[in-house]
Amino acid sequence: MGNIRITKLFSFETGHALYGYDGKCKNVHGHSYKLSVTVFGRPISDNTNVKFGMVIDFTDLKKIVKEEIVEVFDHATVFNKNTPHVELAKELSDRGHNVLLVDYQPTSEMMVIDFAKKIQKRLPENIQLHSLKLQETDSSYAEWYASEN
Repeated sequence: MGNIRITKLFSFETGHALYGYDGKCKNVHGHSYKLSVTVFGRPISDNTNVKFGMVIDFTDLKKIVKEEIVEVFDHATVFNKNTPHVELAKELSDRGHNVLLVDYQPTSEMMVIDFAKKIQKRLPENIQLHSLKLQETDSSYAEWYASEN
C-alpha cells in the first residue's frame, strides 16, 4: 500500500494591515480566508484499529488546525509587532477587540509559513504535512509545499 494524500478545508475571517506597504493594504481591512491542509501517509492497515483504512481521521486533523490556526486567527486583527502598528493594536485591544501580534508582516505568504510550522509540530509521527494553500480572495492565494522547504 502506498502513501495517500488527504486534504481538509477550513475558513476563517481575519483582519490585518501591512505596515509600510505602498497600496491600499496599508489600511486595516479583512479577508475571508480559505485554508487547504494536505497531509500524506499510509492508510492504517491493521483491521482491528478503529481508524482502519485512514491516513489520519479527518476529525483529528480538524482538531489540530482549529486549535492552532482557526480559533487563533478567526475574527482577529493581525499586526506585525515589530512596527508602530503596536500602538493601534494596543488601542484596539484596550477597547475589547481581538488583536493578534505576530513577528512578521501578516501577508498570506508569511501567514502560510507560520501555519505550516504550527501544524507540523502537532501532526502524528507517521503523518507528513504535504502542502498548504491560503486563499485570501477568489483570485489570490499563497501556497507552501514541504518538498520545497
